[in-house]
Amino acid sequence: MIREPNTLTATEAASSIASGVLSSVDLVQSCLDQISNTDDQIKAWEYVDSDKALEQAKECDRIRRQGKSIGRLHGVPVGLKDIIDTVDMPTQLGTAVFQGRQTKKDARLVERLREAGAVIMGKTVTTELAFLHPSKTRNPHNLERTPGGSSSGSAAAVAANHIPIAVGTQTNGSVIRPASFCGTYGFKPTAGIISRSGILQTSETLDQVGCFGRSLADIGLLGDVLGSYDQNDINSFSRPRPKMYDGALSDPPVTPNIAWLDLPFYDRLASETREGLNAINDILGAQVSKMTAADQLSNLVAVQARIHEYEICKHQSDVFDQSWDGLSDTLKLAIKRARKISSDEYSDALAVKLSAQDFFADFFTEYDAIIAPSAIGEAPFISEATTGDPIFCTLWTLAGLPTVTLPLLVGENEMPIGVQLIGEAEQDGRLLRTANWLQQYLSEDAK
Repeated sequence: MIREPNTLTATEAASSIASGVLSSVDLVQSCLDQISNTDDQIKAWEYVDSDKALEQAKECDRIRRQGKSIGRLHGVPVGLKDIIDTVDMPTQLGTAVFQGRQTKKDARLVERLREAGAVIMGKTVTTELAFLHPSKTRNPHNLERTPGGSSSGSAAAVAANHIPIAVGTQTNGSVIRPASFCGTYGFKPTAGIISRSGILQTSETLDQVGCFGRSLADIGLLGDVLGSYDQNDINSFSRPRPKMYDGALSDPPVTPNIAWLDLPFYDRLASETREGLNAINDILGAQVSKMTAADQLSNLVAVQARIHEYEICKHQSDVFDQSWDGLSDTLKLAIKRARKISSDEYSDALAVKLSAQDFFADFFTEYDAIIAPSAIGEAPFISEATTGDPIFCTLWTLAGLPTVTLPLLVGENEMPIGVQLIGEAEQDGRLLRTANWLQQYLSEDAK
């Protein structure tokens, strides 16, 4: 059976376009048709310009026919969370306050995508200022359920076969949780690998960029393309980036050592998530070391919240003051709470964050990865007015560690549930290599 172009992985699509088997125009048109057929219900997109997308695709095909150099994502469509600046389309930050907002410069990561030959399809829906208030997007697996937040549209668009890959951001759990809920691969590289210049700033300390795709190779490839040093981003580091695509395709030289940390909030897990993870740990057997988490890790959830809330008020204070009536009640409550945080409390939280980074630097001298839930269970119903609990992402985001979620489990309502692996800082390729090993190991066991 011949697959529709819009169902290809990004790596399959890039290879087919490079070899001339598939045109970028055919791929982009297939994606646009899928968007036209389904997005009235899913609502993953804030902005799509079909004509502009096809113009980009035609140019990609012309360049390939002329035998000119092509990039790693040549002709492949990608979606951008609607907090990432683009010079040729609006960036509205998930709120009517910024309706029609247009910037004069692309974000740094958009420049990287254009250089790689990607077709920028449009802007995917995000939550209000990429924070708490749920968006209009629906989960493609069940329209009555949330896709998660705040990268809701990016996850849903990939899951609905609108595009093979998309870009999101994570300050707490905004890549890994939506990927889990929507059944896609999700990857948040080490903090500082991907530039945040030209992206809405909610927390200079915690904001990180992530990827959605249909395979480990997809998210590794997108991570490689996006990664670069940027002197304008205070978290960006001027060292070579890990080879993430190579890691996603390679096998470890020895069997990985994996840790399971028994954290106190594991009592929030849905029964099917707990049972699924226990089954995976049983299959892995002695390759998983189970241990009680260190006491200091239990307090990191509150530390993350304190930093995030203090900094979003710091960065967006003018917006909050000038547009108060246009903000949701959800956001207003968070702002009022955040404005009670003292500078001393904030400084103490930053110090704890540094100690957490030191703890994990020592921890990963013995382990290749930590295995953990990606979310507490299946996606909640939209009627619950939540994007889901991010608790199983909080610690790793605070410490800036690379994390990946694999769509390995299915809940009692046939909704996807992800399994998360967390790796050592700047060992993103090794983390994806371990994820590749885990997938293969579980697949062999199932035979």
